[in-house]
Amino acid sequence: MCPHPLPAGRHWDGSPRHVPRRSLQIAPASPSRLLRVGQSSRCRHCGNRIDWYPRHDDRPIALHPAEVAVVDTPASCRWHIGGGIAHPHDDGSAWCRIPHAALCPQQPPRSHTGSLRLTLLRRELALHTRRLIDTGTFIPRPHPRTTVDAAPGDRGRSIRPIVRILLISYLGPSPLEGIRCVAQARHRRRCTHPVLAPGHLAGRWRLLPTGPSQGQLTLPETTMAVYDLSHLPYTHQLRWRAQHCPTHTTGTAPDLAPADWQTFDPLLHAPHIHTRLPHPSAPSRDKNRQ
Repeated sequence: MCPHPLPAGRHWDGSPRHVPRRSLQIAPASPSRLLRVGQSSRCRHCGNRIDWYPRHDDRPIALHPAEVAVVDTPASCRWHIGGGIAHPHDDGSAWCRIPHAALCPQQPPRSHTGSLRLTLLRRELALHTRRLIDTGTFIPRPHPRTTVDAAPGDRGRSIRPIVRILLISYLGPSPLEGIRCVAQARHRRRCTHPVLAPGHLAGRWRLLPTGPSQGQLTLPETTMAVYDLSHLPYTHQLRWRAQHCPTHTTGTAPDLAPADWQTFDPLLHAPHIHTRLPHPSAPSRDKNRQ
């Protein structure tokens, strides 16, 4: 029996050796510049998969990757996706999406999510978390709670800075030096360059009033340390808000992760308020000579 020679470019089973790859593109009319492949990650508390979506107010939200029946989901937990944007209500269908925080086994259960189906789903996620921990695949990471150059009354607080961009205060995801660009670099990986690039225009630390959030009562007059970018050109502030490095200021490179900014709320983000500048300037010793 004479064996048949395999054609060039084929494996022993006849499958092609080189599979052509299709490049991912973003529709020009899409309200979100995020690639779908870049919106999936793992919860840092339980290790289960989550899907990130931008909300209608440009804030990201982590949703459970699978759809849940509307009859098993409270009205306050129903979300639907339209045009790549997450909306906090159902779309009239029999299925909806639910925030991962309502199912995360490492967070206290919510009283309004006590349906039998959601309880079983939460238990499944807890078992999966236990398997990941037992096999060493996942190690829960605690939140950093230390700060540098903080006042004595601010010790033990978070090191996430408050940044003022386009006259709006945002809470940063990490120290300024650690805020990373979210654009796609070479080899379909996330850019490793920081947003605060050396040699480029930078902001300045200032003491500004906290101010009330929309719909809140007036709070006592309090000043907080803010990294202010208001004096920078408009294009530079747009780069910071998009969380891009100077290399990706302009271009068509998509984003592989949502921007980590959170709109600052003086009540919700009170632990991140610092009343002193991180690097206070030394008082001037120059004296007028007579």
